Amino acid sequence: MEKVLAGLRAAAEPTRLRLLSLLALGDLTVSELTHILGQSQPRVSRHLKLMCDSGLLDRFPEGAWVFYRVAAAGVGADLARTLLPLLPPDDATLGLDRQRLDAVRAARAARAQTYFTENASRWDRIRSLQVDDSLVERALVQAFAGRAVADLVDMGTGTGRVLEVLAPHVRHGVGIDLSREMLAVARANLERAGCRHCMVRQGDITQLPLADGSADAVTIHQVLHYAADPAAVVAEAARVLRPGGLLVAVDLAPHDLEMLRDQHAHRRLGFSDAEVAGWFAAAGLVPDGQSRLAGDPLTVVLWRAVKS
Repeated sequence: MEKVLAGLRAAAEPTRLRLLSLLALGDLTVSELTHILGQSQPRVSRHLKLMCDSGLLDRFPEGAWVFYRVAAAGVGADLARTLLPLLPPDDATLGLDRQRLDAVRAARAARAQTYFTENASRWDRIRSLQVDDSLVERALVQAFAGRAVADLVDMGTGTGRVLEVLAPHVRHGVGIDLSREMLAVARANLERAGCRHCMVRQGDITQLPLADGSADAVTIHQVLHYAADPAAVVAEAARVLRPGGLLVAVDLAPHDLEMLRDQHAHRRLGFSDAEVAGWFAAAGLVPDGQSRLAGDPLTVVLWRAVKS
């Protein structure tokens, strides 16, 4: 009962209800919330701390920034889901907040697009050598056919495209990436696609900021060839999978294009089936088939495995 009372006390204030309404729509930083609410940063920070302490909000540090969002689980999350529908949709103050939120998102999307435009040639050059992205995405969706996935983790999420593709097939998705620039792109993409049940977080994919057995499925899309220790990445994926959970690793078959090392920072020139199977076995995963998509000259492989 005390947790419920703490949550009610934390929500029972006009600014905090405004914060709850805004943060139900996605991740925002203190500076963004300060701009939207028109209040000082110390005041907004005090409200946020109280709401986090009561369990209404989750807090996610990302370098020098901190993102806030309505709590995903617990008594505070249940209370927030109860309170949010009670807020009047035609309230003038909440309407103005949403207008300012739209402006903040537009500015964020513009910054993300600038970064992506400046760096897109890296990805476009590689895409031209392999199978069309739409075929890979279709194969990814097929890998999840017939599975009930409550919690998806996308390791090395980049632009968040895997989350966007699989969003209709999962209840909740989180993408982990170390690059703040790429996370900015991912947030803009997910917001534009309306994927409110998916989020991204900054983190090292060899040390995921997630508990053991917290995911029904994990995806590793075109990440392993950059990794210093791909086996360690697979082992970390296995750690966060629940028993019976699915891992889908998407990467390149062996090739001899040295320019991908020289120009695009690839550490490995693809992987053999036997090598991937060895990583699976060492991590306690049981191979569950594969799909090969031939490109020119690069072939993309989807390796599937289930946690025993």
